[in-house]
Amino acid sequence: MPPDLNLPVQQIVSGGQTGVDRAALDVALAAGIPCGGWCPAGRRAEDGPISSRYPLRETEEFAYDVRTRRNIQDSDGTLIFSTQPLTGGTALTRKLAREIGKPLLIIEPTGLFLSQLIEQWLKDHKIRVLNVAGPRESTSPGIARQTRTILQQLWPAH
Repeated sequence: MPPDLNLPVQQIVSGGQTGVDRAALDVALAAGIPCGGWCPAGRRAEDGPISSRYPLRETEEFAYDVRTRRNIQDSDGTLIFSTQPLTGGTALTRKLAREIGKPLLIIEPTGLFLSQLIEQWLKDHKIRVLNVAGPRESTSPGIARQTRTILQQLWPAH
């Protein structure tokens, strides 16, 4: 199915961690969609400082939970990709999205018709600024590739 170019999303945000976060930013950059979000002070990530190619703003704190909250607050909804039960920062993302009252969609990236499901959710909730979150690559090997594959169906590279 060809992508629907009438999706409401105008910006994709994430925290810049390896795995889902970076995959979302990579897809946005390749598709020409504005992207950004908050990352911890020092551009902290599990593989060292986050590359400057990702236009992220640093929080004043080194803690991951501060950037997680800011990205949820600054977005219209959060899309989580995970192949396993949610733990750590991904579980916190779910908890905070619910507490703050923002739309939340959790996707198991090995299912069928996922791009259509995401597309409908984006339209139903009129998501203009989309926060994309999920586990880091070290705890969920292959999650970046799976995330990219699905998001590229919605936003192909130019």
